[in-house]
Amino acid sequence: MRRSMFIGAIGCGKTTLLQRLKGMAIHYNKTQSIEFYQNIIDTPGEYIEHRRMYTSLATTAMDVDLVVILQSAIDKRLVFPEAFSTMFSKPVIGVVTKIDVANHDDINLAREQLERAGAKQIFEVSALYGDNTEDLQLLLND
Repeated sequence: MRRSMFIGAIGCGKTTLLQRLKGMAIHYNKTQSIEFYQNIIDTPGEYIEHRRMYTSLATTAMDVDLVVILQSAIDKRLVFPEAFSTMFSKPVIGVVTKIDVANHDDINLAREQLERAGAKQIFEVSALYGDNTEDLQLLLND
């Protein structure tokens, strides 16, 4: 199993996706600090929303095999700066979340933001309902 770190804005669905992938009960849980779940590290949304926390992200990423950046399809903010992935020495993939409540244009905008941030492979999922999570699960378990 690849050890992965989830990074994304507050409320983008990091913890819900983790719960889905781990077969846990889906319930809202605000992540207050870096949390470790076997092979997945869940980071608080504040870590990407406040630049002073980037050092913590970079330090934590040193111990992972894969960095997963998540962008909610219903959040139109530019969360990740251009070439964000270059701060990591690990591969970076992207996940567009909340596709179940977004339209095609919103999903494409989220995808473009992840591409500009440097994600090499992008998945579009609904963590709440489990839509399109199988391929991501396979990649993480590879």
